[in-house]
This record gives sequence, structure tokens and C-alpha cells, in this order.
Amino acid sequence: MTNPAEEILDVVDEKDEVVGLAPRGEVYARGLIHRCTFILVRDAQDRIFVHRRTPGKLVYPSMYDMFVGGVVGAGESYDDAALREAEEELGVSGLPRPEPLFRFLHDSGGVAGKWWSAVYEVRCDLPVRPQVEEVAWHAFLPEAEVVARLGEWRWVPDGLAAYGRLRARRG
Repeated sequence: MTNPAEEILDVVDEKDEVVGLAPRGEVYARGLIHRCTFILVRDAQDRIFVHRRTPGKLVYPSMYDMFVGGVVGAGESYDDAALREAEEELGVSGLPRPEPLFRFLHDSGGVAGKWWSAVYEVRCDLPVRPQVEEVAWHAFLPEAEVVARLGEWRWVPDGLAAYGRLRARRG
């Protein structure tokens, strides 16, 4: 497996236009703007896939997230990255293409710069086998339980921002 810090990413500007390339580790260290995908995964009972990140993650280790996803590779489209990331993290193949919902620019407050965040949703009726390098714990939880846990668990800030925007859009 390649070292994640060496993965080459598109560096983008405040308008989400590509302005260069850099390794992920450099992007994070220098606070360069890059691209990420966030995929809300629901099962056949409409429950949300929630997981705790592994302690070895470069950003937000051991925190909970209600999205799967990750960085968009150099030259990769958001849509392709969303499908790739969802299948990798869930350990499945043959997912339907995630539905794009919206994008926003997230500022990590000095943790790893800013990133354009493309938010998607997908239904996964397949048995999941989450990637052990990415996922320390997982469950499909009813949305009411996810909402109840918002103030109890340590959630990734970018996921909280995306989820708040998603809930506001849905009223």
C-alpha cells in the first residue's frame, strides 16, 4: 500500500480551479486547498453508516464520522472519487453511483488547510466489509440516533459541517 502522504493531489484555488499538484503530506503541511468527497451511505432500512476512524489517520484520527470518503486524486473527478472512496471504505463493489448533492469550501482551522467538499448520498444494500486501515468501528444507525450522538461523540469537524448543511437543506 502506498504511503497516503505521498499521494499526488490537485491543488485548487478558492474557486475550485486547479492551480498545481502536490503530495498529500505537503498539501496538509502547507495548508493548500484541495478536494474531498463525503458520501452519506444509507442501508435498505434507511439507517446511516457511521464509523470511527483508525488512530493512524493523518487527519482527525480516532474520531467518528457519518460520511465515508476522502481526498480526490490528481486528475480525478469528484464523481469518480466518490464511487471509488465509498467502495474502498465499505469494502464492496458494484455500488450505484453516489448522487451529488452540493459542494462547500471547508476551513479546518489550521489542522490541514481548506478543502472543497463534494457531498453525496448512496444506498448500499450490500454486506459491508470496511477497510481496516480506515475504519476502527462501524454500524448502521437510525438517523435519530446519529442526531442524538452529535453532542456525545467526538465527530470529525468537516463531517459535522457537511451533515449540518445537509440537514439544513432538507429542512
